[in-house]
Amino acid sequence: MSVRVRFAPSPTGFLHIGGARTALFNWLYARHTGGTFILRIEDTDVARNTQEAVEVILKGLRWLGLEWDEGPISGQSRGESKGAHGPYFQSQRSEIYRKRVQELKEKGHAYEHEGAVKFRMPREPILISDLVVGGVNRELTDREQLDPDFVIVRSDGQPVFHLVNVVDDLEMRITHVIRGEDHLSNTAKHIALFRAFGVDSPKYAHIPLILNKDGTKMSKRDKGASLMSYIDEDYLPEAVMNYLYLLGWSPKGNREIVPLEEVIRIFDLPQILRSNARFDLDKLHWLNWEHMRASKPERFNEIAIRALGKAGIQTSGFDPEYVREALGTCKEKVKLAADIPPFVDFYFVSELSYDPEATQKYFTPENKPRVAKLRETFAGLSNFAPDALQNTLKAVAAELGIKVGALVHPVRLAATGKTVGPSLYHLLAVLGKERVLKRLDDTLARMS
Repeated sequence: MSVRVRFAPSPTGFLHIGGARTALFNWLYARHTGGTFILRIEDTDVARNTQEAVEVILKGLRWLGLEWDEGPISGQSRGESKGAHGPYFQSQRSEIYRKRVQELKEKGHAYEHEGAVKFRMPREPILISDLVVGGVNRELTDREQLDPDFVIVRSDGQPVFHLVNVVDDLEMRITHVIRGEDHLSNTAKHIALFRAFGVDSPKYAHIPLILNKDGTKMSKRDKGASLMSYIDEDYLPEAVMNYLYLLGWSPKGNREIVPLEEVIRIFDLPQILRSNARFDLDKLHWLNWEHMRASKPERFNEIAIRALGKAGIQTSGFDPEYVREALGTCKEKVKLAADIPPFVDFYFVSELSYDPEATQKYFTPENKPRVAKLRETFAGLSNFAPDALQNTLKAVAAELGIKVGALVHPVRLAATGKTVGPSLYHLLAVLGKERVLKRLDDTLARMS
């Protein structure tokens, strides 16, 4: 039987990083086995669900590259372009649930109770053979012994999660349910429902929860919990994907940067770790840096220009080659897109803003003749390449009898307004002779 898995989020306007990881594990298993990945929106709570909330889910999954394989053609679904497969929406499947409830009633497995419909829960223990957790024997609690039956249709006529979840898994022929471990407590009820319908339940794989670094449960208010924050802040989706599949799963050899194609080839449910995963934002930043460094220049430049635009820095008025060379000096240095503007903004402004503390330290009367000497020597250069600039600065320092650093620091501040940034000689070469000389002249005018 071909593998069929699903991701079934509720549209609440928020896609938790744990939900994104659940979607990823389902998608990976489908791709690994040559199976089918289904997206099903559990939107029976009409009061809470909105089209905007649905779009958050669709945008997040598409950003990660987790396209689904099956669903109604657009026009029967919401939020889809014409001709595309939309997700399934539970709000459009009411008649299916009604028929299935009637089936349970006719078989004696469900009954009317105070305007609602309740399911007759079996009294004997139910064994859950979980592919991750292992065997779990679910017995009724003392409280449940008194009344183990549970509501499947509320008094207002709305079917509840337990019913629609099982009916949809049955109707969609789901073979494996891969979901968070917090759903393990629901599984005995779901298995009982499947048995009442006269079919075997899917195989279950409950994956470990994602905790904060301190071990507390990650809530939607915690930093890093919302997938949309990574989209808004221009993280690389492949870096976020890389981090997500390391949260609860590990390739052999303790590797951390693994191409997605290889992950698809080796991913399997028995490899999912049993212990809860700890979310470490610093590690995600490191992975983003590694993927940023490995990205093609065109891709990096696109991200960088967008980040600069968000910071109010426009590059459109500059020569494209100049922009490309300027951004090239930071590609190996920055971990996040948000780090780019303060690192390279000096390339794209006519007037610098100088670090005040550094100004007091380096723009001194003692340094003025040194900078003036270097400015004069730079003006005579016909080759303004990094190696030539480095050799020239070293030669001037030797002539003045000072350490190289005594020139490097004031010159960096003069050229960029900062004390840290790209390689000095490369940034000077990119700025070009005319800009560098002007900035050195501006600095000399500031020195008393």
